[in-house]
Amino acid sequence: MCGIIGIIGKEEVVPRIMEGLKRLEYRGYDSAGIATLYDGKKIDRRRAQGKLVNLEERLREIPLLGTIGIGHTRWATHGAPTEQNAHPHATPRVAVVHNGIIENFRDLREELSAAGHQFETETDTETIVHLITSFLDQGLDPRAAAEAALKRLEGAFALAMIFDGEEDLMIGARRGSPLVLGYGEGEMYLGSDAIALAHLTRKITYLEEGDRVELTRNGARLFDEAGREVIRPVTMATISGGMIDKGNYRHFMLKEIYEQPTVIGQTLGTLIDPLQGKITLPEFPFDLAGIDRVTIIACGTSYYAGMVAKYWLEQKARLNVEVDIASEFRYREAVMPKGGLAIFISQSGETADTLAALRYAQAQGQHILSIVNVPQSSMERESDMVLHTHAGPEVGVASTKAFTCQLAVLACLAIAMAKARGQIDHGEEERLCQALTEVPARMAEVLNHDEAIQALADDVAKARDVIYLGRGPEYPIAMEGALKLKEISYIHAEGYAAGEMKHGPIALIDENVPIIVIAPTGRLFEKTVSNMQEVIARKGRVIFITDEQGAKTDSEEAEATIALPMLDEFVTPLLYAIPVQLLSYHVAVAKGTDVDQPRNLAKSVTVE
Repeated sequence: MCGIIGIIGKEEVVPRIMEGLKRLEYRGYDSAGIATLYDGKKIDRRRAQGKLVNLEERLREIPLLGTIGIGHTRWATHGAPTEQNAHPHATPRVAVVHNGIIENFRDLREELSAAGHQFETETDTETIVHLITSFLDQGLDPRAAAEAALKRLEGAFALAMIFDGEEDLMIGARRGSPLVLGYGEGEMYLGSDAIALAHLTRKITYLEEGDRVELTRNGARLFDEAGREVIRPVTMATISGGMIDKGNYRHFMLKEIYEQPTVIGQTLGTLIDPLQGKITLPEFPFDLAGIDRVTIIACGTSYYAGMVAKYWLEQKARLNVEVDIASEFRYREAVMPKGGLAIFISQSGETADTLAALRYAQAQGQHILSIVNVPQSSMERESDMVLHTHAGPEVGVASTKAFTCQLAVLACLAIAMAKARGQIDHGEEERLCQALTEVPARMAEVLNHDEAIQALADDVAKARDVIYLGRGPEYPIAMEGALKLKEISYIHAEGYAAGEMKHGPIALIDENVPIIVIAPTGRLFEKTVSNMQEVIARKGRVIFITDEQGAKTDSEEAEATIALPMLDEFVTPLLYAIPVQLLSYHVAVAKGTDVDQPRNLAKSVTVE
């Protein structure tokens, strides 16, 4: 989503704000801008449509000076992605950057227009600027004006603001969208997340829901939603500037695909005792054995991780499991018998619709477990229990390593619940743990197929439509593969359960449609191969992703075969995610699209 950085410092801030904005590019954006106080008094700003290079060019043409400033990367919600709609928004009295959506901006805009305020943009954010200005015009000082304006706003937001003539004041606020306070030596900072501030400080405070903060160069005062001054914990961020460097890779996405053996190993290392062959989850505040109903809720790629987990939990733990898309869940007013377990999956831990669904489940008396990649996120703070994926910062908008780390955590949870419910004995637990511990090494072997997959990409890149097929837990991997291709190559793709082909989608098959068939050997292999033969008989061009045994027996008629290492059927989804990621990546490179920041997409969706 949009990104914020603010610095109230001792020296020129624009170069450091630009560095922070570059660290926020991973969120996705379509315009950017910076505002400062020049001569310590008057608001000045530069904005540009498109990528940060355009803003850099604008700053070279017309430099921007000041020791206090705010910057923003915008992903358009209200108003087109134009320079005029880019942040910061400003009047002569205040400049504001904003993540989120102000739900009542139309009513406020009408009220302010009637009072004589002139609006220049289509955005909801400009309403905030004029609302604060209206309170300043009534004689309130900046602190009081900001507080009064916040009380009028409805919706989700993170805000940073600077004021005409106030060279030692910056105000921030959050409601439903993350904001981080950073501490320096004679300087203070605001950012959308710790990554934005990694080049400035590791000493940070995460603002809590409803918090407002007043920064000066020498410190900060925090107030809760009721206006009471509060103290929030100061922590040391684990993120460093070097953690978001591309290294020798052409794109962050490729780097993150190649990091999967390492991060999966790290994640599994926190959950498996390899010596005793058992899962070692943290202590739960509720009894896993007493859970008889599980609801999994997530969005996008995380939703597909939840779909895989449904197979695992039903087959191993013999649990009744539902999987729901977060943006739909609470609106269908699902009935949730008290005492059930609701699992929420999110890379950022800030996904707005997932967070809203979490609150609905809480109100329905559910135990809340969140699986997140960002410690101290909103979802973590609002959950009964959290399990962390240890993927590290994921800069590429299209999720890769965060997805497989989610699968790793969910696999461990499924084993733990199966054991707690008496559905497997220690011998089976040990066998499954051993299969999981083999995954990182087998992933490294899969990466050796990179060149072979790249060789297929030029041909797939010419296609208008691509179909992915899978059965069982590979069906969600087929859907995830199709999503990846859509996200970064802009080719229309769909993932189907292989057995559903004859119920409609087979009508799409001809010699121009590549078909990606995902079929490890196992109890569903023969059925999947039978569906593949139906495709081949209709001149479909099949790329067969199987294992070494499957490649020996049933690959002759496929146009191409990728043979992965043999691995226990339980953990194949983790392995088979990699070739579909690599194929999408190389197709996107072949088409020349922006792999790390595909059009119209955002990394962290903090509004519904």
